[in-house]
Amino acid sequence: MPSGFDTLSFFQWLLRPRQRHYTKEEKSHLPAVIPDPLQRIAALGNKDFILWIGHNSFLIRIKGVFWITDPVFSARVLMVKRKIPPALTAAEINGLTHDLRVIITHNHYDHLDLPSLKQLSSASQIFLPLGLGAMVAKLGNAEIFEMDWWQERNLGEGVELVCLPAQHSSGRLGQKKDSTLWASFLLKTPKTTFFFGGDSGYFRGFGEIGKYYPKIDFAFLPIAACHPRWFMHYNNLDVEESLRAFEDLKAHFFIPTQWGTFNLSEEPPGYPALALQRKIAESRRDPTPFRVMDVGELLILDEKAPGMRIKR
Repeated sequence: MPSGFDTLSFFQWLLRPRQRHYTKEEKSHLPAVIPDPLQRIAALGNKDFILWIGHNSFLIRIKGVFWITDPVFSARVLMVKRKIPPALTAAEINGLTHDLRVIITHNHYDHLDLPSLKQLSSASQIFLPLGLGAMVAKLGNAEIFEMDWWQERNLGEGVELVCLPAQHSSGRLGQKKDSTLWASFLLKTPKTTFFFGGDSGYFRGFGEIGKYYPKIDFAFLPIAACHPRWFMHYNNLDVEESLRAFEDLKAHFFIPTQWGTFNLSEEPPGYPALALQRKIAESRRDPTPFRVMDVGELLILDEKAPGMRIKR
């Protein structure tokens, strides 16, 4: 369900005739699903990596510690059916680590999936915005850390997690709209810095974040749930705005998120990735910083290289 709007606006969107035409390619495009992720992870030895599970779920190993963002393994979020399977199941992740750190950006169903969290028995620490702790604490024995915007938490060994603003909203069935916080997050390690945009519309906060936290290596930015703009513009970036946010952040690499897994708005789920690639070409940008991942793809973090190398 589109997020951040009142019920009247939502039903206006549902009932309004669709104005935009999408090509056959745009309607059918989806990310590839690369098989055998566990075998490929095992072949890496102790190398650090990023793996796209799907939607906004990424598994990251950095200095031997596993992190996961907005874990969703379910076949549906509310009534919306998953288009492609997750690259890893919760059981497979539990088999990889007994010390999993989880980041939740906000409480919309495609980001906070309680059944998925319950399956992650390896979750030892869960970091989330204010107001979500009580709901998540009922699921297990993990340590819960609620965080406010601009709050920094030192995790030891040179690792720091920062809760940062986003322009979005919160809400679930039976819960008052905007009664809990939404956020983006910055994960700083001695080796690599990651910015997780969660869900957001474009706002000047991207520039402020880039100013206060320079040298971001990877910016994970949403590009989906963008049409129609009259309905989506406040809460969700489109491709042009995501590129602008990336420039504001002054990050080295851009990883687009949330496309290809669920059809949560008017555009087909794979359309945003095609639109991003076209915009990069049209604007004659250097394509090197842009990593449009497939589900199950591994991006290897190489200490000896200025950026990274890719292995499937």
